[in-house]
Amino acid sequence: MININIDEAEVRELYLQKLEERLKVIDGELVYWDSKELMRRTCMSWNTIQKEFFYHPEFPKFKVGGKWYFDAQETKAFLLNWLRDGRK
Repeated sequence: MININIDEAEVRELYLQKLEERLKVIDGELVYWDSKELMRRTCMSWNTIQKEFFYHPEFPKFKVGGKWYFDAQETKAFLLNWLRDGRK
């Protein structure tokens, strides 16, 4: 007879590590965001984004045709600094 004991805490930890690794890969695949992705990432409406930081001179944005695009890495860095600096 064979007995198998599984440490559920260890399995959970391994699962979470692999999930975090995969999320980093997926997140790194995005070069830029569009306005819908920006709204999703910030959990803000388009009106709130425009009111709070869209017109900030350091906010990285590019208009292609009639659509706005945002460099994913630069935008993340801007948003983190914006929050830390008291949203000035």
